[in-house]
Amino acid sequence: MRILFCTDTFPPQLNGVSVVTAAMVTGLRSRGWECGVMAPAYGPAYSPAARSVRPEPTMIPHFPVRAWSWPPYPEVRLAWPSRQRVGALMDTFRPDVVHCATELLVGRAGLLEATARGIPVCTTYHTDFSRYCDAYGVPFLRPLVRRWIARFHRRATRTLVPSPTAQRDLSTLRVTGTHVWGGGIDAEQFHPRHYSLLTRHRYALGSAFTFLFVGRLAPEKNVELLLDAFARLQMARPTHPVRLLIAGTGPSEAALRARAGAGVTFLGAVDRATDLPALYASTDAFVFASATETLGLVLLEAMASGLPVIACQAGGVADYLEDERNGLAFAPGHVDGCVRAMTRVMEDESLRERVRSGARTTADAMSCTRELDRLDAMLRDLVTSPVSDPTRRDRWRLLPAT
Repeated sequence: MRILFCTDTFPPQLNGVSVVTAAMVTGLRSRGWECGVMAPAYGPAYSPAARSVRPEPTMIPHFPVRAWSWPPYPEVRLAWPSRQRVGALMDTFRPDVVHCATELLVGRAGLLEATARGIPVCTTYHTDFSRYCDAYGVPFLRPLVRRWIARFHRRATRTLVPSPTAQRDLSTLRVTGTHVWGGGIDAEQFHPRHYSLLTRHRYALGSAFTFLFVGRLAPEKNVELLLDAFARLQMARPTHPVRLLIAGTGPSEAALRARAGAGVTFLGAVDRATDLPALYASTDAFVFASATETLGLVLLEAMASGLPVIACQAGGVADYLEDERNGLAFAPGHVDGCVRAMTRVMEDESLRERVRSGARTTADAMSCTRELDRLDAMLRDLVTSPVSDPTRRDRWRLLPAT
């Protein structure tokens, strides 16, 4: 079986979508698939932190698309492949199924060319970009973005969604053929046994109760709320040593550094193989304020590492975050709620240990091995299923949004 991945992000660019897509490639290859990847071209100096998630390039056909950095967010690569080139690639590679991991230009080109050839297409709905419109100050674009998302996924033979909440979101857009598939978590790579005194010494944590954030430093992640909550926590408990570590990079980094007070350390990009597992396991709690997640991969990684998670019970996170069982929840945008949760996890040891145990149980139940087996079976079924009329699905501009 052959599968061609068409994606606008792939390692060495590091984010949730690229990590999950790379895991799909690696997992399917180990299950007998021949995989090809069409993705933006990345320069040689690109994020060394992604080495551990990128499949060995000699092991898969990689078809780079010329791309340019987006000035507001240089790590994002904008690629504009010609349909002629994409079509020629498909005629050469001859995939049995095409997987479009993103709704942007590389994903769209793959979708159009595959449907024109009657090749079954599987898409993944990783991100509700319409919710980003408010965070980036362009709420008037939200209806347009929702129409784009709807029209893209309506054309697919099957759409994978990371959570029941995301599935309901697409249902409101009249997208059918959706299947919940979250990618899973490697509960061996992220595990409490990676606790390291050396890691705590490296960041001079001492006996301080240490909160951790891992993720993209961008408006939709609302890291500003975490900084404000941490500052209030410090003022309320001046005799309690506390720290906040922030791992990640992004367009908001400079502004966040300027906003941060004492006790906050920015770590930049952290290597997922050599440093991140120990970083999770060696801190005391994980904090996350985004309300736009369809899944929240970093929360699952923190749970697998045995960390108490403090997060918004919103979006896809609400499907597995259970207040006081595997984490502590606060309302989106509610700084005081975040402060209360941080205070409770610091001061109540029995609550902290109960939540640690529940978090690890949640992660164990979301095994990546099981999820990749399910993906393999779904795609094999897709290859043998009849494909609906590609001419009807090709009416990109005529489908209404709702």
